[in-house]
Amino acid sequence: MKHAYSALLLLLLSCLLGPARAQTPAAPITPQQPVRLELPLEAYNSDVHLQPIPEDSSLVLLVEKDIPLSSKSEFFLQQYNHLLQPGRKQELEVPREYQFSQICAEGSDVYALFTSSTPGKLWVAAYDTRTGELGKGEFDTKLTRYVHNMKALGGNLFVTVGLEQHLTILLLDLHTAQFKFLPSVYEPLPATLTFLADSVTKRAEFILSESNGFKSRLQVKQLSDQGQLLRSEFVQAESERGLISAQLSPGDSAARLLAGTYTLRDSRYSQGLFAADLTAGITETGQRRSLRFYDFLNFKHFFDFMNPARVERLRQRSQRLRASSRQQRLRYRLLMHDMIPFQGGYVLVAEVYYPRYQYGYGTYYNAAAYMPMYNPLYGPTNYDRYNRSNRNIDGYRFTHALVCAFDRHGNLLWDNSFLLKDVETGELAETVQVRPMPDGKRLVLSYLYEDKLRYKIIDQATASSNDLETILRTSAEAKPEKALDTSNSELVAWHGSKFLAYGYQRIRSSGFTTRNVFFVNSIAFD
Repeated sequence: MKHAYSALLLLLLSCLLGPARAQTPAAPITPQQPVRLELPLEAYNSDVHLQPIPEDSSLVLLVEKDIPLSSKSEFFLQQYNHLLQPGRKQELEVPREYQFSQICAEGSDVYALFTSSTPGKLWVAAYDTRTGELGKGEFDTKLTRYVHNMKALGGNLFVTVGLEQHLTILLLDLHTAQFKFLPSVYEPLPATLTFLADSVTKRAEFILSESNGFKSRLQVKQLSDQGQLLRSEFVQAESERGLISAQLSPGDSAARLLAGTYTLRDSRYSQGLFAADLTAGITETGQRRSLRFYDFLNFKHFFDFMNPARVERLRQRSQRLRASSRQQRLRYRLLMHDMIPFQGGYVLVAEVYYPRYQYGYGTYYNAAAYMPMYNPLYGPTNYDRYNRSNRNIDGYRFTHALVCAFDRHGNLLWDNSFLLKDVETGELAETVQVRPMPDGKRLVLSYLYEDKLRYKIIDQATASSNDLETILRTSAEAKPEKALDTSNSELVAWHGSKFLAYGYQRIRSSGFTTRNVFFVNSIAFD
């Protein structure tokens, strides 16, 4: 009998403890940092530019160092393999009058663009990481004033430049040492332009925004790798909605998904996202059959950055307006990333931001203030640093990143968000990086804040922690070290589920000695 009571007691305990064990949250995923590089460089007299090579998962550093007692800098290219083991080092003789502007890669080739103190002159270095062959050339365009962006396609360079108060594309043919301005892309400033260089289809895709002040639409232009216009089409909405900016799906030419932001009359602010399958054709009135709109109020996680009570009031007000045939107008600005193929569809990440204005002696944020249409891919220049009241745009604050999944036809599958803390930048540029997890079902979003890596694991629409972070390690040794200062730190997506964190640090070891280094940390979510 005694044994029967004992067995019954054990059964009851197992029933009580079983659900508790099942509800115990899984331990958070902690990334590994298997490799760290350190170069004896300091921020005041050097500059380092990273260029990942997707073809073989390697890395190239372009290093610039000041020469003591000279106004000239020395440059060299340093290769590393997928394990960050050093490879070939190539000295680069850059003419004195030139300074670094842009770097990009296509296949195994790395391209560096330099601008001259003489307006209109450009200098290009092309480096083959497989053979070590280095090519150099000078282009005297005479007309170019600003260089905003550069991408490589088919061995040619497509450079987004400013020209006579317009934005256009300068094609540099490195095989013939010739250049030409492409008349098919010539937009008055300020302009909103998205550029996709698709190495799979060998096509350059440009998405231009056009507005008459009341209604905005998009024009999609497809060019060959030689700069010839192959296709041009308009995408617009029939209703009061206007299309602001968009991204085009890469790779598969049979699937052309256009996704971006739309507005209600005011082209300065986004009301939600739209998606359109460009292969689905148009109606008799010229409208897109597949055009779909997704208001931010209908997203599950867009307002996670807000206090729940405030979100509830916002939704209640929206319902009251709808009851009277009106619509709640939202005022958000989004910085969109390139679309990423994922699980047979596409993932779109967009960072929500506010401009920071400087007026008199103070600096403040104003989500409702006017800012000219601005392409985040260019970086700030003279024409887009000011608004109509001449308040200087002093920087940007980011609140959260929205991540959405679409199928190939533009149907929204799920949404999620990643709350960003203390993220302020001087230029409008991407702060969040994205990689797929090894299981192919989840994503990891991450960014750097000083010497901390902050990240979130995205499992479709499932809620998860926004507070995960880890410190960048300084050494593999057992002896404790401390980073006294971290500057110019940035994060870049690498390969697989890996990122590269880099920047400058001043480190104190256990013996109270300090060292100043440029570091590169490999971060793996394996």
